[in-house]
Amino acid sequence: MDASEVAKHNTKDSCWVVIHGTAWDVTDFLEDHPGGVKLILRHAGGDATEAYESIHNPDLITETLPPARCLGAVDLSSVVVKGSDEPKQPKPAYPSLGAMINVEDFEKVAEKYLTATGWAYYSSGAEDELSIQESRRVFRKLSLRPRILRDVDNISTVTDILGIPSSLPIYISPTGSAKFAHPEAEPLIVSAAGKEGIIYCMPTSPSASLEAIFGARVEKSQPLFFQLYVNRDKEKAKATIRRAVYLGAKAIFITVDSPVIGKRERDERLTAGDDPFVASTGVAKTGSAGLLNAGLTWKDLVWIRETTSVPLVIKGIQSVEDAVMAYQHGVDGIILSNHGGRSQDTAQTPMITLLEIRKYAPQLLSRNGKKFQVFLDGGIRRGTDVIKALALGATAVGIGRPVLYSMTAGYGENGIRRLIQILRAELETNMAMVGAARLEDLVPEMVNSERAERGVSLRVKL
Repeated sequence: MDASEVAKHNTKDSCWVVIHGTAWDVTDFLEDHPGGVKLILRHAGGDATEAYESIHNPDLITETLPPARCLGAVDLSSVVVKGSDEPKQPKPAYPSLGAMINVEDFEKVAEKYLTATGWAYYSSGAEDELSIQESRRVFRKLSLRPRILRDVDNISTVTDILGIPSSLPIYISPTGSAKFAHPEAEPLIVSAAGKEGIIYCMPTSPSASLEAIFGARVEKSQPLFFQLYVNRDKEKAKATIRRAVYLGAKAIFITVDSPVIGKRERDERLTAGDDPFVASTGVAKTGSAGLLNAGLTWKDLVWIRETTSVPLVIKGIQSVEDAVMAYQHGVDGIILSNHGGRSQDTAQTPMITLLEIRKYAPQLLSRNGKKFQVFLDGGIRRGTDVIKALALGATAVGIGRPVLYSMTAGYGENGIRRLIQILRAELETNMAMVGAARLEDLVPEMVNSERAERGVSLRVKL
């Protein structure tokens, strides 16, 4: 096929792109694209290989689109590369890993290293970004109440996450587009997590193949979790679950806090000037994104449970009412999360949801041998943040953005390990300071939460 023919199909009514020398008709997929319509239209009628490879694993397009959408090979000598509008700037020298003293240091480096697109994608939140800001700020409203003259000579941070030992009460949350941070992406995260003895939950659509990700384990017994966006096609969703479990996933995290794509304005501004009619249509309005299922309900948990025997965790609980419903539906755990502030702006923070549960349904936080576990993600930047969450009832916390930031500037796997080691050291130090030798010693009385509790709803009805 000649490139001139591909170039004719450069609108939302007829959109062709070239990837790895093959032309694809993606017209019907535009509104199914999780990243939105405009990202594809920027490359319409031209070669999108570079942009595609910067985010996705090579096999994703053949796994996603039907064979009929493959139009055949294209003469690459005449293909126009479109959408590469970010100039390639020489990368400056970055601080050594030894100079990284806290989690925020990695974020500062990442902002300088990443492209404008990459930084906006990682750091942005929905609309006015109030939720993402408050998720960090709420931890400052919690004060520790240290207890003295306790034996803290030997500190232990070992815990159990869904029946699996972990060296820390911290797991790595699933995040998209890891290739923005490092070309090797998720396999590096797997290796770093294995060497540090913690668990990684991989995303539904990683930048590398599932086989490459599972193949990066430091040993075959290394546990990994799998995030599930429940596809609208039930059979496809079942196949995804079975494949992940077959490869070795030890738990499924069902993401429910993003039934449609949030309005992330910093992302949108990068494509300002594109077709103005595209911005008001498609996934953000209709909820038709391919990996997202706006029709998902509690009833779907039945067939998901029938599909696998591994633990099921609902990711995205934002109210005590839904926490109770999740418990009643027999899942193994919940993650208090507002999708990193990327979906619903002004949604309450995970910490406020935890305090809500403490007030109205404390039985969900019992540690007396119950299998039900409560996790929290969003805003964790310090060892003291971890301590506050655990003392108030969380089993463990998830970190997402910091892991991506720690991979940038060529830090790669060593950067991730350095990040984990920083949090480990902060956690151990502050456990000793607060008077807790073991995680079980962290109790609610060690946290003054009165200022934060003012944000807990008084209108809850269970």
